[in-house]
Amino acid sequence: MSTTRATTENRSAVRALLRLWPYVRPVRARLFTAAFIAIVASCTGLVIPLVLKWMVDGPVAGRDPAGIWLGALYLLLLGIAEAVLFGIRRWLVARPLSRVEAEMRADLYRHLQRLPVAFHDRWASGQLLSRGTTDLMLVRMFLAFPLTFLLVNGVTILVGVVIMLLQNWALGLVVLGPAVPVLWTCVVFERRYAQASRRAQDQVGDLTTLVEESVLGIRIVKGFGRHRSQAKAFHALSGSLRGTELHKARLLATIWGVIVTLPELAIGAALVLGAVRVADGGLSAGTLVAFLSTALALRWPVDSIGFLLAMSQEAATATQRYFEVMDEAREDPAGEGRPAEVRGDLAGEGRSGEVPEDPAADGRPAEVLGDRAGKARPAERGDSAVTGRPAPATRSAADARGLRFENVRFRYPDAPPDSPPLLDRIDLHVRPGESLALVGATGSGKTTLTTLVPRLHEITSGRITLDGVDITAMPREELRAKVAVAFEEPTLFSATVGENVLMGAPDGTGAADLDRALAVAQAAFAHALPQGTDTRVGEQGLSLSGGQRQRLALARAVVGRPRFLVLDDPLSALDVHTEAAVEAALRQVLADTTALIVAHRPSTVLLADRVALLSGGRIAAVGTHQELLRSNAEYARLMSADQSGEPSGDQSGEPSADLFRDQEASR
Repeated sequence: MSTTRATTENRSAVRALLRLWPYVRPVRARLFTAAFIAIVASCTGLVIPLVLKWMVDGPVAGRDPAGIWLGALYLLLLGIAEAVLFGIRRWLVARPLSRVEAEMRADLYRHLQRLPVAFHDRWASGQLLSRGTTDLMLVRMFLAFPLTFLLVNGVTILVGVVIMLLQNWALGLVVLGPAVPVLWTCVVFERRYAQASRRAQDQVGDLTTLVEESVLGIRIVKGFGRHRSQAKAFHALSGSLRGTELHKARLLATIWGVIVTLPELAIGAALVLGAVRVADGGLSAGTLVAFLSTALALRWPVDSIGFLLAMSQEAATATQRYFEVMDEAREDPAGEGRPAEVRGDLAGEGRSGEVPEDPAADGRPAEVLGDRAGKARPAERGDSAVTGRPAPATRSAADARGLRFENVRFRYPDAPPDSPPLLDRIDLHVRPGESLALVGATGSGKTTLTTLVPRLHEITSGRITLDGVDITAMPREELRAKVAVAFEEPTLFSATVGENVLMGAPDGTGAADLDRALAVAQAAFAHALPQGTDTRVGEQGLSLSGGQRQRLALARAVVGRPRFLVLDDPLSALDVHTEAAVEAALRQVLADTTALIVAHRPSTVLLADRVALLSGGRIAAVGTHQELLRSNAEYARLMSADQSGEPSGDQSGEPSADLFRDQEASR
């Protein structure tokens, strides 16, 4: 089954192909010239029967050898002219159509880079690859051949029919007899072949996805001995594609059978009737030769209708698939991309100097407010002693700085409208220069929350600010220059170590910054590689260990000295000793930046100044690590090594402070 949102509804092939005009327009002069030359070349071939008529009724009948040699010279010159003209046509279209294909592929790639993450979550990579390769090849082939020859052959058939009718209208009507059944067959064929073509191209995308996943996951396939099941899945998809291609072949064979058989029968009938009339003296032999030569010259234009229509339908389907991706709304680089519902939710809180509604009424547990109250410093921040949020007055400039989540809700775009949001009423403030650890159970939405900061996903309502500026008011390029991200699953590209790390830095960043970032991430192993930091790491960086990839991803996040840093469990793949060394170096970086760190282990939590507990899609508690250990049983369970789900502590259910004494002492 296709993994795209493709439909099987009938669409106009002409309407789909007309969407190629913006790409064809710059080279239209060469294409029109090539089409005109092809028409002239084809019509030149129709002059040959007229020369034959002159030779048969003239030099042959009059036994004139000189005339016969002159006619032969005419035929030779006409053949050479036809061949040269077709060669010129081919030369005219080759270069511009290669450019059209290259421009379409480049546009597709640029568009894919600007599509939101939600799009890439929905679409299989194999489907996108097939659109950028096979589909564009079909489009180029259509522009190079069927587009021209549907016009050329149509004109040639029309001119040839006129010539035959002028030669003898009765024989001409006999040859035209099959026109109606042939046209009806073409209409039926076009509709059925379009459906089969779409199904085949979607199946190619699914097969490409399976092959790509098998190659990228070859360690899993081999490690679990799943090569047979993968081969079975491949053969199933390959068999489905083979069946569809055979169906296409049967359709093409059917139309060819009709298109070839009926005209041949008509030409045979015209030959018999013409021979009878020549015998009766009602028709000259030269006229019959010219008529039959013209009819035979039209065999190729008529016979080619089938596969020209097939190629056109495949190109129309490929064009539809191409524009299915191009029609997807991309991220607005200028910034404002928030849905109307978000702006509506912020109608009373989006203006500078105004304060959101009192969070005391939002249903958060009282311990959240208590923790905040304990951390608040009214003299410095102007926070309310009750709520930990600005008092109902103008928020101070100091309080607006840092990273702030205000009443943020998030629901995935493809989630049912009536489903509860994954994140609900998130209120959180990471002060300038502060590190805040985000802790929660698996599936609580921690990673999703971090993706909202660089706008990899758009919030459903509420707002996020950096130093008091709504992130939706910033151009994405500016936002992502301020915020660096290190994901839990590190992704490396088929490039050098240095190129992978410097992707996180502005252009022009030097070797000194690269070395500093590698030192912070304890990635000195890069210098010991065969070509040092110029060593290519290979596809997905699979030539490196998981810990090495994660350290390079961390180096990429810190190399640009970002003002805001978002780390999604950045040390999960490291051993204890390496983790300790990375933490020691990372503390120096965190002292100069504002950081949000997703943490699963106490050692990572201890990097942060404060901790926020995410539970049930909401911030359940905020405080220091030690405060939450004493006051929040859920947090203690998450930080405990006890896998039973029961808190470790005394009989009252409160966790013991001794449980994490070693971690606190090492801080």
